[in-house]
Parts: sequence; structure tokens; C-alpha cells
Amino acid sequence: MRVSRLTFAVAALLLGSPATVAVAAPSAPPEAGVGPVTKLPLPRYASLKTDRVNLREGPSKDHRTLWVFQRAGLPVEIVGEFETWRRIRDSEGTEGWVLHSLLSGRRTAIVNAGPDKGAEKAAVSLRARADDGAEDAARLQTGVIGSVKNCTGTWCRLIVALPNKRDVDGYIRQNRLWGVYPNEVVE
Repeated sequence: MRVSRLTFAVAALLLGSPATVAVAAPSAPPEAGVGPVTKLPLPRYASLKTDRVNLREGPSKDHRTLWVFQRAGLPVEIVGEFETWRRIRDSEGTEGWVLHSLLSGRRTAIVNAGPDKGAEKAAVSLRARADDGAEDAARLQTGVIGSVKNCTGTWCRLIVALPNKRDVDGYIRQNRLWGVYPNEVVE
């Protein structure tokens, strides 16, 4: 199951029948720069503010909806800006446009398979300390989303909210997350 997309195409919801939506191939990462609207760095990470965000083909409500995200806190990468619209990329490489008011500067990240891609199903250690020898605070499955509190460039402190339980707080290798750049320091 894809974490970042609604399992039904919007057309299927409207027509009551299965529909397919063409997904654009991921484009090459944009050159690092500054957004023409916000003057903030491009690309940069953000997260979805609400549980329902339409991903559109272009920067207006007149453009077709490609996907509907249904997960507040989902990390996305902002790769472009136009007026009140932001071009975003999800963890699977799909790009489209969303209204800026549906995005938050709160940093979140998705646990990924890391450099050893053969381990997609293996649990990833969330350590009690930023040390490979530290005890596990939890074991996280690929696809789990957590709040990034800080990153050193090697380790990130991640808080994962668990339903009906206490949040889990620990450290994870930065290369096991999508939502922070390699060697990025987050304070």
C-alpha cells in the first residue's frame, strides 16, 4: 500500500468505478536555489497540514486533481513556487501542485529501507541514544511517520505517536529517513 496516496483515484470516487491515473515519472531534482515567492530555499521539506490535500496538475483549482493525500503530517518536498501554490514531490517521486495554506513547516519523516534496499520489510531500530550500540526504544516498520525534533547530520531524534499509548522518542540513523537531506542539520 502506498503511504502517500489515496488508494482510489478521485475519478473513481466521483464515478463509482475504478479509474487509472497516469503518474508522471519523477523528474530530476531541481537545482538548489531560492523560491521566487517565499525567498526560502528550494528544494525544502515540509509536511501536510490537513487530512485531505488535493494534488493538482497545475497551480490553480482549474487543474485536474491527480491524487488526494489523506494523512496530516505526511512529509513532502517543496520543489517549486508560483503565487499561492507550491509544487511538491512525495516520497515516491510523484509531483504536483498544492495550495501553500495546506502545508506546514513542521518537519516529519518516513522511515525507509535505507541504503540496503533489500531490507524493505525489516524493522528499523529507533535507539534510546544516538549510538548504534544503544538499546532499542522501539522497532519501526518501513513507512512509519514521525516528527523530526533535530538532526546532527548522522542521527535524527524522532518522535512517533502511537495510538492509545505513549509516544516513542528515540534516535534513528538519518539515512533511514525520507524527509531530511543527507548530512542536513535540523535544530
